[in-house]
Amino acid sequence: MSEVHYSDYLALDKILDAQKPESDKKGVEAHDEMLFIIIHQAYELWFKQLLFETDSVAKIMSKPTVNDNSNELQTVVHRTDRIISILKVLVHQIDIMETMTPMDFLDFRDLLRPASGFQSWQFKILEAKLGLKFQHRHGQEYYISQLRKEQVDLIKRVESQATLLELVNAWLERMPFNDDGFWKSYREIYQSSLVEGEKNNITWFDKVFLKPEPGETSTLSPKAGRAALFIMLYRGYPLLQAPYRFLQNLLEIDEQLSTWRFRHMNMVHRIIGMRTGTGGSTGKEYLKGALDKHYIYKDIAMLTSFLIERRKLPALPKEMQQKLGFNSIG
Repeated sequence: MSEVHYSDYLALDKILDAQKPESDKKGVEAHDEMLFIIIHQAYELWFKQLLFETDSVAKIMSKPTVNDNSNELQTVVHRTDRIISILKVLVHQIDIMETMTPMDFLDFRDLLRPASGFQSWQFKILEAKLGLKFQHRHGQEYYISQLRKEQVDLIKRVESQATLLELVNAWLERMPFNDDGFWKSYREIYQSSLVEGEKNNITWFDKVFLKPEPGETSTLSPKAGRAALFIMLYRGYPLLQAPYRFLQNLLEIDEQLSTWRFRHMNMVHRIIGMRTGTGGSTGKEYLKGALDKHYIYKDIAMLTSFLIERRKLPALPKEMQQKLGFNSIG
Protein backbone atom coordinates (compact mmCIF):
# COMPACT_ATOMS: atom_id res chain seq x y z
CA MET A 1 0.00 0.00 0.00
CA SER A 2 1.18 3.51 -0.79
CA GLU A 3 1.67 5.92 2.09
CA VAL A 4 -0.98 8.55 2.74
CA HIS A 5 0.28 12.12 2.95
CA TYR A 6 -1.56 14.83 4.88
CA SER A 7 -1.67 17.24 1.93
CA ASP A 8 -2.88 14.60 -0.50
CA TYR A 9 -5.46 13.18 1.89
CA LEU A 10 -7.03 16.62 2.40
CA ALA A 11 -6.56 17.66 -1.25
CA LEU A 12 -4.93 20.84 0.02
CA ASP A 13 -3.62 21.79 -3.42
CA LYS A 14 -7.23 22.11 -4.62
CA ILE A 15 -8.62 23.66 -1.45
CA LEU A 16 -5.91 26.30 -0.99
CA ASP A 17 -6.06 27.24 -4.66
CA ALA A 18 -9.86 27.64 -4.61
CA GLN A 19 -9.89 31.32 -3.55
CA LYS A 20 -10.11 33.53 -6.65
CA PRO A 21 -11.05 37.08 -5.62
CA GLU A 22 -12.86 39.03 -8.30
CA SER A 23 -10.97 42.11 -7.14
CA ASP A 24 -7.66 40.48 -8.14
CA LYS A 25 -9.03 39.75 -11.61
CA LYS A 26 -10.16 43.36 -12.00
CA GLY A 27 -7.06 44.91 -10.44
CA VAL A 28 -9.07 46.44 -7.58
CA GLU A 29 -7.77 46.79 -4.02
CA ALA A 30 -10.18 44.85 -1.73
CA HIS A 31 -8.36 43.21 1.15
CA ASP A 32 -11.47 41.69 2.80
CA GLU A 33 -12.67 39.75 -0.22
CA MET A 34 -10.36 36.86 0.74
CA LEU A 35 -12.05 36.64 4.14
CA PHE A 36 -15.47 36.81 2.48
CA ILE A 37 -14.64 33.90 0.17
CA ILE A 38 -13.11 31.68 2.87
CA ILE A 39 -16.03 32.25 5.25
CA HIS A 40 -18.54 31.21 2.60
CA GLN A 41 -16.47 28.23 1.47
CA ALA A 42 -16.34 27.10 5.09
CA TYR A 43 -20.13 27.46 5.29
CA GLU A 44 -20.59 25.23 2.26
CA LEU A 45 -18.26 22.58 3.69
CA TRP A 46 -20.23 22.59 6.94
CA PHE A 47 -23.49 22.39 4.97
CA LYS A 48 -22.09 19.27 3.29
CA GLN A 49 -21.39 17.72 6.70
CA LEU A 50 -24.85 18.72 7.97
CA LEU A 51 -26.43 16.98 4.99
CA PHE A 52 -24.28 13.89 5.63
CA GLU A 53 -25.40 13.73 9.28
CA THR A 54 -29.05 14.46 8.45
CA ASP A 55 -29.11 11.70 5.83
CA SER A 56 -27.65 9.22 8.32
CA VAL A 57 -30.32 10.11 10.91
CA ALA A 58 -33.09 9.87 8.31
CA LYS A 59 -31.84 6.44 7.24
CA ILE A 60 -32.20 5.12 10.78
CA MET A 61 -35.58 6.79 11.34
CA SER A 62 -36.94 5.39 8.06
CA LYS A 63 -36.72 1.81 9.34
CA PRO A 64 -40.08 0.08 9.96
CA THR A 65 -39.14 -0.22 13.64
CA VAL A 66 -36.65 1.71 15.76
CA ASN A 67 -35.80 0.19 19.11
CA ASP A 68 -35.88 3.07 21.57
CA ASN A 69 -33.68 1.10 23.96
CA SER A 70 -30.98 0.33 21.40
CA ASN A 71 -27.84 1.79 19.88
CA GLU A 72 -29.92 3.05 16.95
CA LEU A 73 -31.68 5.78 18.88
CA GLN A 74 -28.50 6.58 20.82
CA THR A 75 -26.81 7.09 17.44
CA VAL A 76 -29.62 9.41 16.34
CA VAL A 77 -29.18 11.46 19.52
CA HIS A 78 -25.41 11.55 19.09
CA ARG A 79 -25.60 12.72 15.47
CA THR A 80 -28.22 15.35 16.16
CA ASP A 81 -25.94 16.55 18.98
CA ARG A 82 -23.26 16.94 16.31
CA ILE A 83 -25.64 18.82 14.00
CA ILE A 84 -26.31 21.27 16.83
CA SER A 85 -22.59 21.75 17.48
CA ILE A 86 -21.96 22.49 13.80
CA LEU A 87 -24.83 24.97 13.68
CA LYS A 88 -23.29 26.77 16.67
CA VAL A 89 -20.06 27.06 14.69
CA LEU A 90 -22.01 28.58 11.79
CA VAL A 91 -23.42 31.19 14.15
CA HIS A 92 -19.97 32.03 15.54
CA GLN A 93 -18.52 32.44 12.05
CA ILE A 94 -20.61 35.60 11.83
CA ASP A 95 -18.36 37.05 14.55
CA ILE A 96 -15.47 36.77 12.11
CA MET A 97 -17.49 38.19 9.23
CA GLU A 98 -18.46 41.18 11.34
CA THR A 99 -14.81 42.25 11.53
CA MET A 100 -15.44 43.46 7.96
CA THR A 101 -16.76 47.02 7.93
CA PRO A 102 -19.41 48.35 5.51
CA MET A 103 -16.71 50.25 3.60
CA ASP A 104 -14.56 47.10 3.42
CA PHE A 105 -17.47 45.28 1.78
CA LEU A 106 -18.14 48.11 -0.67
CA ASP A 107 -14.61 47.67 -2.00
CA PHE A 108 -15.76 44.52 -3.82
CA ARG A 109 -19.55 44.19 -3.40
CA ASP A 110 -20.53 45.29 -6.91
CA LEU A 111 -18.03 42.83 -8.40
CA LEU A 112 -20.08 39.92 -7.01
CA ARG A 113 -23.39 40.58 -8.80
CA PRO A 114 -25.51 38.56 -9.29
CA ALA A 115 -23.81 35.99 -7.01
CA SER A 116 -25.49 35.75 -3.60
CA GLY A 117 -25.74 33.49 -0.55
CA PHE A 118 -29.35 33.12 -1.70
CA GLN A 119 -27.94 30.75 -4.33
CA SER A 120 -26.71 28.26 -1.73
CA TRP A 121 -28.53 25.18 -2.98
CA GLN A 122 -27.02 23.03 -0.21
CA PHE A 123 -28.70 25.15 2.48
CA LYS A 124 -32.09 24.93 0.72
CA ILE A 125 -31.68 21.15 0.51
CA LEU A 126 -30.79 21.00 4.21
CA GLU A 127 -33.95 22.93 5.11
CA ALA A 128 -36.03 20.60 2.92
CA LYS A 129 -34.49 17.43 4.38
CA LEU A 130 -35.10 18.65 7.93
CA GLY A 131 -38.76 19.25 7.14
CA LEU A 132 -39.34 22.73 5.65
CA LYS A 133 -42.06 22.29 3.03
CA PHE A 134 -42.46 24.52 -0.02
CA GLN A 135 -45.84 25.80 1.19
CA HIS A 136 -44.21 27.06 4.38
CA ARG A 137 -41.32 28.87 2.65
CA HIS A 138 -40.95 32.61 2.62
CA GLY A 139 -40.37 34.02 -0.87
CA GLN A 140 -41.76 30.99 -2.69
CA GLU A 141 -41.88 32.86 -5.98
CA TYR A 142 -38.11 33.24 -6.27
CA TYR A 143 -36.43 30.88 -3.81
CA ILE A 144 -35.01 28.76 -6.68
CA SER A 145 -35.18 31.39 -9.44
CA GLN A 146 -31.43 32.08 -9.44
CA LEU A 147 -30.23 28.48 -9.35
CA ARG A 148 -28.94 26.35 -12.19
CA LYS A 149 -31.27 23.73 -13.63
CA GLU A 150 -29.37 20.79 -12.13
CA GLN A 151 -29.57 22.42 -8.69
CA VAL A 152 -33.30 23.08 -9.06
CA ASP A 153 -33.86 19.47 -10.14
CA LEU A 154 -31.95 18.24 -7.09
CA ILE A 155 -33.96 20.42 -4.71
CA LYS A 156 -37.25 19.30 -6.26
CA ARG A 157 -36.20 15.66 -5.96
CA VAL A 158 -35.35 16.15 -2.27
CA GLU A 159 -38.68 17.91 -1.68
CA SER A 160 -40.52 14.86 -3.04
CA GLN A 161 -38.89 12.56 -0.47
CA ALA A 162 -39.90 11.93 3.14
CA THR A 163 -38.49 14.63 5.41
CA LEU A 164 -36.93 14.03 8.82
CA LEU A 165 -40.00 15.64 10.37
CA GLU A 166 -42.30 13.18 8.57
CA LEU A 167 -40.12 10.26 9.66
CA VAL A 168 -40.30 11.52 13.24
CA ASN A 169 -44.09 11.69 12.98
CA ALA A 170 -44.21 8.07 11.79
CA TRP A 171 -41.84 7.00 14.59
CA LEU A 172 -44.00 8.70 17.20
CA GLU A 173 -47.17 7.11 15.81
CA ARG A 174 -45.66 3.65 16.42
CA MET A 175 -45.15 4.29 20.13
CA PRO A 176 -47.59 2.42 22.41
CA PHE A 177 -48.57 5.37 24.61
CA ASN A 178 -52.05 6.10 23.33
CA ASP A 179 -54.51 4.58 25.79
CA ASP A 180 -57.83 6.47 25.49
CA GLY A 181 -58.54 6.19 29.22
CA PHE A 182 -55.21 7.80 30.07
CA TRP A 183 -55.82 10.78 27.77
CA LYS A 184 -59.35 11.36 29.04
CA SER A 185 -57.97 11.48 32.58
CA TYR A 186 -55.10 13.72 31.50
CA ARG A 187 -57.50 16.09 29.73
CA GLU A 188 -59.47 16.59 32.94
CA ILE A 189 -56.33 17.32 34.97
CA TYR A 190 -55.05 19.70 32.30
CA GLN A 191 -58.37 21.55 32.13
CA SER A 192 -58.43 22.01 35.91
CA SER A 193 -54.90 23.48 35.79
CA LEU A 194 -55.85 26.32 33.44
CA VAL A 195 -56.08 29.81 34.88
CA GLU A 196 -58.30 32.64 33.70
CA GLY A 197 -57.19 33.64 30.24
CA GLU A 198 -56.17 30.05 29.38
CA LYS A 199 -59.64 28.48 29.33
CA ASN A 200 -59.72 28.30 25.54
CA ASN A 201 -56.65 26.07 25.65
CA ILE A 202 -58.88 23.06 26.21
CA THR A 203 -60.45 23.61 22.79
CA TRP A 204 -56.95 23.81 21.37
CA PHE A 205 -56.02 20.61 23.26
CA ASP A 206 -58.94 18.77 21.62
CA LYS A 207 -57.99 19.99 18.13
CA VAL A 208 -54.36 18.94 18.54
CA PHE A 209 -54.77 15.56 20.25
CA LEU A 210 -58.33 14.32 19.84
CA LYS A 211 -60.44 15.84 17.06
CA PRO A 212 -58.46 17.88 14.52
CA GLU A 213 -60.65 20.03 12.33
CA PRO A 214 -60.68 19.51 8.54
CA GLY A 215 -57.96 21.55 6.93
CA GLU A 216 -55.74 21.66 10.02
CA THR A 217 -52.09 21.95 8.93
CA SER A 218 -50.21 20.58 11.95
CA THR A 219 -47.05 18.69 11.02
CA LEU A 220 -47.82 16.13 13.76
CA SER A 221 -50.79 13.79 13.67
CA PRO A 222 -52.91 13.58 16.86
CA LYS A 223 -51.43 10.15 17.60
CA ALA A 224 -47.87 11.39 17.15
CA GLY A 225 -48.60 14.50 19.20
CA ARG A 226 -49.90 12.41 22.10
CA ALA A 227 -46.79 10.21 22.00
CA ALA A 228 -44.48 13.24 21.98
CA LEU A 229 -46.37 14.81 24.90
CA PHE A 230 -46.19 11.51 26.83
CA ILE A 231 -42.41 11.44 26.30
CA MET A 232 -42.12 14.99 27.65
CA LEU A 233 -44.29 14.21 30.66
CA TYR A 234 -42.62 10.93 31.67
CA ARG A 235 -39.08 11.55 30.43
CA GLY A 236 -37.62 10.39 33.77
CA TYR A 237 -38.25 6.76 32.84
CA PRO A 238 -35.12 5.12 31.36
CA LEU A 239 -36.78 4.03 28.10
CA LEU A 240 -37.98 7.58 27.40
CA GLN A 241 -34.74 9.43 28.06
CA ALA A 242 -33.26 8.93 24.58
CA PRO A 243 -36.57 9.78 22.81
CA TYR A 244 -36.83 12.92 24.96
CA ARG A 245 -33.27 13.99 24.12
CA PHE A 246 -34.01 13.44 20.43
CA LEU A 247 -37.10 15.66 20.56
CA GLN A 248 -35.14 18.31 22.45
CA ASN A 249 -32.38 18.13 19.87
CA LEU A 250 -34.88 18.83 17.09
CA LEU A 251 -36.00 21.94 18.97
CA GLU A 252 -32.37 22.97 19.47
CA ILE A 253 -31.71 22.56 15.74
CA ASP A 254 -34.60 24.94 15.07
CA GLU A 255 -33.26 27.37 17.67
CA GLN A 256 -29.75 27.38 16.23
CA LEU A 257 -31.08 27.88 12.68
CA SER A 258 -33.19 30.74 13.98
CA THR A 259 -30.20 32.24 15.81
CA TRP A 260 -28.12 32.02 12.63
CA ARG A 261 -30.85 33.73 10.60
CA PHE A 262 -31.19 36.47 13.22
CA ARG A 263 -27.45 37.13 13.39
CA HIS A 264 -27.21 37.04 9.60
CA MET A 265 -30.10 39.49 9.24
CA ASN A 266 -28.54 41.93 11.70
CA MET A 267 -25.14 41.63 10.04
CA VAL A 268 -26.64 42.35 6.61
CA HIS A 269 -28.51 45.36 8.00
CA ARG A 270 -25.34 46.69 9.61
CA ILE A 271 -23.26 46.28 6.45
CA ILE A 272 -25.66 47.27 3.63
CA GLY A 273 -28.54 48.94 5.48
CA MET A 274 -31.75 48.84 3.45
CA ARG A 275 -30.08 48.20 0.07
CA THR A 276 -31.00 45.14 -1.98
CA GLY A 277 -28.86 42.00 -1.88
CA THR A 278 -26.35 41.28 -4.65
CA GLY A 279 -28.70 38.58 -5.93
CA GLY A 280 -31.64 41.01 -6.16
CA SER A 281 -33.46 40.02 -2.96
CA THR A 282 -34.88 42.62 -0.59
CA GLY A 283 -31.91 42.12 1.72
CA LYS A 284 -32.84 42.51 5.36
CA GLU A 285 -36.60 42.34 4.67
CA TYR A 286 -36.29 38.94 2.97
CA LEU A 287 -34.13 37.61 5.81
CA LYS A 288 -36.64 38.85 8.39
CA GLY A 289 -39.47 37.06 6.57
CA ALA A 290 -37.49 33.81 6.56
CA LEU A 291 -36.64 34.25 10.25
CA ASP A 292 -40.30 34.68 11.17
CA LYS A 293 -41.61 31.80 9.03
CA HIS A 294 -38.99 29.06 8.79
CA TYR A 295 -39.57 27.24 12.09
CA ILE A 296 -39.52 23.56 11.16
CA TYR A 297 -40.35 21.88 14.48
CA LYS A 298 -42.77 24.50 15.83
CA ASP A 299 -45.52 21.91 16.42
CA ILE A 300 -43.20 19.96 18.72
CA ALA A 301 -42.26 23.15 20.57
CA MET A 302 -45.95 24.01 20.97
CA LEU A 303 -46.56 20.84 23.00
CA THR A 304 -45.14 22.52 26.10
CA SER A 305 -48.44 24.45 26.23
CA PHE A 306 -50.07 21.21 27.39
CA LEU A 307 -47.73 20.20 30.21
CA ILE A 308 -48.93 19.97 33.82
CA GLU A 309 -47.06 19.96 37.11
CA ARG A 310 -45.11 16.78 37.77
CA ARG A 311 -46.93 16.17 41.07
CA LYS A 312 -50.27 16.07 39.22
CA LEU A 313 -49.24 13.48 36.63
CA PRO A 314 -51.49 10.41 36.48
CA ALA A 315 -49.77 7.36 37.97
CA LEU A 316 -48.88 4.80 35.35
CA PRO A 317 -49.91 1.15 35.70
CA LYS A 318 -47.17 -1.09 37.12
CA GLU A 319 -46.99 -3.02 33.84
CA MET A 320 -46.32 0.22 31.96
CA GLN A 321 -43.70 1.27 34.52
CA GLN A 322 -41.89 -2.03 34.05
CA LYS A 323 -41.91 -1.59 30.25
CA LEU A 324 -40.48 1.87 30.66
CA GLY A 325 -37.62 0.59 32.77
CA PHE A 326 -38.66 0.47 36.41
CA ASN A 327 -39.40 -2.75 38.24
CA SER A 328 -42.33 -2.65 40.60
CA ILE A 329 -41.47 -2.76 44.29
CA GLY A 330 -43.15 -5.68 46.00
